[in-house]
Amino acid sequence: MLVHLYTPVLVLMALATLFAVGSVVMSSLVGPKRYNRAKLDSYECGIEPTPHPVGGGRFPVKYYIIAMLFIVFDVEIIFLYPFAVFFDSLRFYGLVEMALFIATVFMAYAYVWRRGGLDWD
Repeated sequence: MLVHLYTPVLVLMALATLFAVGSVVMSSLVGPKRYNRAKLDSYECGIEPTPHPVGGGRFPVKYYIIAMLFIVFDVEIIFLYPFAVFFDSLRFYGLVEMALFIATVFMAYAYVWRRGGLDWD
């Protein structure tokens, strides 16, 4: 069979796993062990952390909307890569399909922009 074609992928996965596990183990062995309140406290971009309610608090809906927009535009980029690679073989049909796809995503972007979904206030 063609199992030997997967050997480089398996070796890369093994090396990545070994590196990740080794990094965690080495940092716990070699790293400093002098803990204090400031080191154990959560870090919020240089700002003093605000106290949270016992239940963990609620995130605003805007946070989730921004996250979903980020995912939508990441998916768009994922679909653009194969198009760029096979542009010559797709010819006019591929160009039309990609134009329709980008137009659909742009309409969603324009809708979100118009509704104020990208305002950071």
